[in-house]
Amino acid sequence: MAGNKHRPPRARWLRRLLLGSLLLGALGGAWGCWLEPQRLVVSERELELPDWPKPLSGLRVALISDLHIGSPFWDLAALGRLVERCNAEKPDLVLLAGDYQINDIWGGVFVAAEPIAERLGALKAPLGVFAVLGNHDWWNDGERTRRAFAAHGIVVLEESVARLELRGSSFYVVGLADQMTRHSDPKAALAAVPPHAATLLLVHEPDVFATFPALGISPTLTLAGHTHGGQVWLPLLGRLVVPSDFGERYAYGHVVENGRHLFVTSGVGTSMLPVRFLVPPEIALLTLR
Repeated sequence: MAGNKHRPPRARWLRRLLLGSLLLGALGGAWGCWLEPQRLVVSERELELPDWPKPLSGLRVALISDLHIGSPFWDLAALGRLVERCNAEKPDLVLLAGDYQINDIWGGVFVAAEPIAERLGALKAPLGVFAVLGNHDWWNDGERTRRAFAAHGIVVLEESVARLELRGSSFYVVGLADQMTRHSDPKAALAAVPPHAATLLLVHEPDVFATFPALGISPTLTLAGHTHGGQVWLPLLGRLVVPSDFGERYAYGHVVENGRHLFVTSGVGTSMLPVRFLVPPEIALLTLR
């Protein structure tokens, strides 16, 4: 007489393991290919910066990067919702770290710079909205993107400086040119800032941070995107693909090296493959102290 009760225990165990693996694989695929890529979160972080002026303690900065509008799940309507979500947090300052458009992503639909800029123009912050451009923006048309942003009140910084003031204390936002497609001289850009002034350095790719010791420069905080946090993070295996010469060293989060501070956001959209796993799209809301 045959039946499950007569199946050898080892065979039953292997069958359950196989079924469990298939179920976990299906759930993981649904999460990474559908749920997570559209699951926007606000990641709140407090950063203790040794040279940040006391009058500016508590400054709230929203850092947004790698929107890649036109990638699956991130169309103009989704961008509008992101802007509303950011405004609801009432940041003092909004910084945009590049890559607003797409190139060669499965399932993507190209969106021009003008409608993207129009929706980003609705971002609100008392100290303003500042941006740098990324490699995807220049691969499309960087000058067109810069003009579109300017038309909607977004200041694009490229090797240039903005002086801001809050509660009677001033600080500076410096934007560098994209490291992959443009000429950039971080030391020259920071030379326009008074010595020892509080400085936020906005860049697209974080790898430039590694050059600062040799250049003898030390902005108070460097802010970057580009890596997408790897888009996929697997327990035990980590971030499998990070577009950086330094692997996971600058992949995501708050990095401190030799007293220099860097924060890298995981960004919003996707590139190449429309997949995210345990690396959700984020607005990084940073409180500086």
